[in-house]
Amino acid sequence: MTISDRLKHFWHVVSNVRPIYWLCLYISLVPIFALFYWWIPEVQFRIPDGGTADYGGWLYYSIVTITTLGFGDYTPMGAWAQCVTAVEVMCGLIIIGFFLNAVGSMKSELDVESELDRQHRVKVSMETEKLIKNTPVFIHKLNQFLSYCYAVTTPHSKRSSVKTYNPDFTAEDMVDMHKASGLSEDLSKRSSVESLMKCASSLSFYLDSLQSRIDLSIWPQLLEDCFAFVANYQMLSPLEPETAPDAELMHFIRSNASLARDMESILTQISTPATGQ
Repeated sequence: MTISDRLKHFWHVVSNVRPIYWLCLYISLVPIFALFYWWIPEVQFRIPDGGTADYGGWLYYSIVTITTLGFGDYTPMGAWAQCVTAVEVMCGLIIIGFFLNAVGSMKSELDVESELDRQHRVKVSMETEKLIKNTPVFIHKLNQFLSYCYAVTTPHSKRSSVKTYNPDFTAEDMVDMHKASGLSEDLSKRSSVESLMKCASSLSFYLDSLQSRIDLSIWPQLLEDCFAFVANYQMLSPLEPETAPDAELMHFIRSNASLARDMESILTQISTPATGQ
């Protein structure tokens, strides 16, 4: 490492020291140098009339010296007195320089942090706006998926006017899954389970495209739920998902229906404050 590199490293380290530490060091030098002056023979100094040569007097002289005020009442005459006085003055000037540099460095850090925070807030605001615009379609697709989950897991004999998916369904509740869904919004002639898988496929594709258009990392739980939903669908019998074993299909429905409800809840929380404004 060259001398230039060492100096750069030293300056980098010094600049990262907080101003409060330089200030404490600056103040702590006052009583330390006062001790040095106290130990030096009095003949090394010219002490003014009425001045004292006790520790209190040298403490005063140390303060005047390190702050470079130089009132001239106490004057170093001997070599030792002049040497120690010069060292204290230099220490004071150097530490004040480091202190000011540290203050400037800290201000720069605060300015950078403030700018980064501003940029983050702008980004969050923009991504939130984009997500809110997509929320109606998003929630519609989630509700559509939950409707097909209801159709697959509820036999026709147990259905009511309130079409609410029951997560506690059993294998016996899936007896009509190969029949038409019977949902008013389903005009196809596909079976309930086939319609469910078509809907899951469409929703998975939508979630994939949504992640490419919106930075969902701002909402970690929503991003995790999206990944989990897509992964669950992709792991389900790759060729014809609707022909998957009942146990596998039941696990898929329970897992993804729970994810769909969780995503719907998160979307509602995100869009509600904006609506209220």
